Amino acid sequence: MITRPVLRVYKLSSGVKCSVTIPIRRDFSTSKAQAAKNCIYAPVRRPDEFQSYLLLSTSSRIPLLTFWTASYCNTCRAVSPILNELIKSGIGEEEGGVSFCEIEYDSPDIMNDGLGMTYMITSMPTLLSFDRGEAQTGTKVTDPKQMKNKEWLKEWIRNEARRQGSGGAGLGTFGFGGLFGKSK
Repeated sequence: MITRPVLRVYKLSSGVKCSVTIPIRRDFSTSKAQAAKNCIYAPVRRPDEFQSYLLLSTSSRIPLLTFWTASYCNTCRAVSPILNELIKSGIGEEEGGVSFCEIEYDSPDIMNDGLGMTYMITSMPTLLSFDRGEAQTGTKVTDPKQMKNKEWLKEWIRNEARRQGSGGAGLGTFGFGGLFGKSK
């Protein structure tokens, strides 16, 4: 919204000119604000796909939720449909929305690039949120029992959706994933 004064000059019937300053309010856009929608991306099999999704979520200031899976993981096969169902049903949209993708950890390109080691993925399945392009390791989930609990997952998705570019749970900026604590 832009508010700026505008000088108006009026000529009265008696011939006297009168100037008046009137504040005028103009909105930046005339289009309606759109409600946030959750976005589900295709499964990631190459690091460049992951980087694209991460950039998309960062530029739109929407957290990217990643679900790290492997073909040999039976728990992953049980949790994946639950996550997809919750995100498709709109959980987190009221809080600002989320993006979601599954990362296939045992895909040759992902393994060769060391993407899992970059984010300290040590067990399957793992839920990891990214906000502002930064891994939120403070909210990383590796417990399959929690992931199978729908109510707990709903709350986790809502909490991550509330970030909306505010960050807050990343543990350090030194590339060690927070091994040495927070820097001051």
